[in-house]
Amino acid sequence: MVSRFALASSPTALDQDRAARRATASEEPDWRIRALCRSGDPELLFVSGAKQREVASICRNCPVKWECAADALDNKVEYGVWGGLTERQRRSLLKKYPEVDSWATFLARHQTHRRGSR
Repeated sequence: MVSRFALASSPTALDQDRAARRATASEEPDWRIRALCRSGDPELLFVSGAKQREVASICRNCPVKWECAADALDNKVEYGVWGGLTERQRRSLLKKYPEVDSWATFLARHQTHRRGSR
């Protein structure tokens, strides 16, 4: 488990991401209430580099993994691990699929397709 976190290269943007999480606390979508990381230290989700993959394992069995990932992608959140996706993975998806209007719809379709092909 990660015991400390390293600040991202842009503390201002990182602070904005954290502030956005706190600001939405009173108007959280229902999925946030069920997130496995909710009871943990949120600072652990804001590590950089290779530590992100380790932290992303927290999300592996989360019941709202895809909702969280979609929210981060829809809002183009730059920092932290969201829905099991690292910063690099989210940037890659946003670049690969710039036409996506709703990541929730896109990810739901992708999951349905994957389940059907097993």
